[in-house]
Amino acid sequence: MKILETDQWCLLLPLEWRAEHDDGLVLISDVDQIGEITISTLCKSEGAVSAEEITKMATAESPEVTEWHAAVLGVFQGVTGAFSEGDTAFREWYVTAGQVLLYITYDCDIEDRGMDDAAVDELLSTLVLGED
Repeated sequence: MKILETDQWCLLLPLEWRAEHDDGLVLISDVDQIGEITISTLCKSEGAVSAEEITKMATAESPEVTEWHAAVLGVFQGVTGAFSEGDTAFREWYVTAGQVLLYITYDCDIEDRGMDDAAVDELLSTLVLGED
């Protein structure tokens, strides 16, 4: 395992996965290139992001998701949902720890839906806040 670290968060990245930074986004994919995880980071200027703020943002920003479920990714908590659009399957998470909000997506071809779910869940379960 290697550590993927940003100023706001870190996670453990299995050796078969690679990451790159692109315009403020972190893009993560495995060697099979079945799908890709994208992580966007937002920081609230004052106070912690509340559960209500997460739910409100998720429903406003992702109307394609018809059902949201509670999510825990390491020290981050929030909501997760899934949908399909055309030939692509999507999973989304809006999670927070303190002032840090992460918007995470995983997308793959619809015929590969579910193939990497366990690996993606395990990878995201290692999320922790970064060292200031």
